[in-house]
Amino acid sequence: MNNLTLGFIGLGLIGGSIAKAIKENTSGIEIIAYDVNQESIQLALSEEIVDKSASAIDETFSCCDYIFLCAPVQKNAENLIQIKNIMKPSCILTDVGSVKTDIHKHIMEQNMEKQFIGGHPMAGSERYGYVNSKASLLENAYYILTPNSQTDPERLAELRSLVEKTGAIPLILDYQKHDYVTAAISHLPHVIAASLVNLVRDSDSEDGIMKMVAAGGFKDITRIASSSATMWQQICLTNTANISDLLGDYIASLQTIKMQLDSRQEDSLYQLFDNARIYRDSFANNSSGPIKVSYTLNVDITDETGALAAIATLLALKQISIKNMGIVHNREVESGVLKIEFYDEAGMKNASETLRQRGYTIYEKKL
Repeated sequence: MNNLTLGFIGLGLIGGSIAKAIKENTSGIEIIAYDVNQESIQLALSEEIVDKSASAIDETFSCCDYIFLCAPVQKNAENLIQIKNIMKPSCILTDVGSVKTDIHKHIMEQNMEKQFIGGHPMAGSERYGYVNSKASLLENAYYILTPNSQTDPERLAELRSLVEKTGAIPLILDYQKHDYVTAAISHLPHVIAASLVNLVRDSDSEDGIMKMVAAGGFKDITRIASSSATMWQQICLTNTANISDLLGDYIASLQTIKMQLDSRQEDSLYQLFDNARIYRDSFANNSSGPIKVSYTLNVDITDETGALAAIATLLALKQISIKNMGIVHNREVESGVLKIEFYDEAGMKNASETLRQRGYTIYEKKL
């Protein structure tokens, strides 16, 4: 696995994070990169993540053992013809797009199946670009690999091993099944989040009261609406059928809920929320899944100078590590003014005991 040359065509959030993770966890790796954004390349060179930059998709990549296609989905397809003419026969070509059928179709058109294995690291952020990339982004996230009928099992094993170096969890799927699954759990949620944000924008009063108090649940379920508009436009245009089918099912479910609401069907409305609660809670109870249990305390504190610092100092003196801390502005479903998240249950329990002994009112949450 050492002394490999990796090529990255596109060096944004995902490409940059993969490059950083592999460079951090594997010795003897040389990375060659091309991106239309020269600022990203220069930053990667200064950070010594990229060893050599390319001014175009050219012979600079002919020595690569792996080439990662990390440009936007539609650009990856356009780049294939150039890549085909410069790749060495032993090179493994992969991509990071969240839609797989489209790229597999273009690969078949170019007769490149033997060298190509589709890839989709299921990690990301509402922020984008190399500047926001980090080596830890892929840790414990599923990284789906989509081989084809001509994929050599040894090459698949090699790529799987490389993926493990990023800290991700490799998962092998048929590319068509992948697109249906991701349409449901990734693509449709982005459509819903964007439409909900736009609904609030269009429904808000001139004084912007909805925008001012939007927090809590609204903030949680619409965070992904801050993602790249260009990227999600292209995803919708390449996984159209799956997203449209599932969107139709979702619209039908909303119409049913509206009918239950209008006719005040108490039992049906209760089952809506209870069934969702039970199924959603089962995600965190799945030890192999990417949604992990969150250990959180909410604390009642007074609004005065030094209140937050006093708690942080108290926990630090007890050597209790804090993962995150912030003020809860919207407490429709939250108790306590200050939310503190911990890395594990032991930390949460120790903090709870410590703060209770000092007279703080504590609300424990394990989600």
